[in-house]
Amino acid sequence: MAGMKVHEPKERISKEAIKVWLWSDTIANLIGGMIVGIIYVLYIRFGWKEWVFWLIAAIAALVAIGIIWSYIQPFLLYKNWRYDADQEFLHMKNGALQQVDVLVPMTKIQSVATKQGIFMRKYNLMSVSVQTIGGEHVIPALPKERAEQLRNAIAVYAKVKDDE
Repeated sequence: MAGMKVHEPKERISKEAIKVWLWSDTIANLIGGMIVGIIYVLYIRFGWKEWVFWLIAAIAALVAIGIIWSYIQPFLLYKNWRYDADQEFLHMKNGALQQVDVLVPMTKIQSVATKQGIFMRKYNLMSVSVQTIGGEHVIPALPKERAEQLRNAIAVYAKVKDDE
C-alpha cells in the first residue's frame, strides 16, 4: 500500500441532474409552502395566540431560505461531483461547502444496483449504488447506458454475482 498513488476522479455525472434536482426540490418547496399556508389559514380561522403567528413567521422564513438554497445547491452538486472506478477502487468526490472524498475498495463491495426515480426516468438517468458492510455509496444521475456499464464493471471488479 505504501507508495501507491490514487488518482483524482475525472468522470462527471450528467448535467441533466440539475434539472432533476430542480424539479424534485420545486415540488418539495411547493408542499412546504402549502403546509405553512394551511397553518396560517388555521391560525386566522381559529384565532390562535399571537406566539403561534411568530412561530409560523419563523417557519416561513426557514422555508424561504430553503427555497433559495434549493435553487443554488443543484448547480454546486453538479459542478463538484466526480467519480472513477477501476479494478481496485471506486472513487467518489463531491461537495462544495464540505468536500467528501470516498475510496471504496472493490473487495469490500457486497452488491451494486441501479436506481431510477420518476424525474430521473424522464431524463433517462439512473443512479448507481454500492453496498458495503459499512453502508451505501451512491453515484447520482448518470446517463442510463453509462450507469448500466458502470454497474456491470463494478460487479465484475468486485466479483459480485448478478441477482437479476
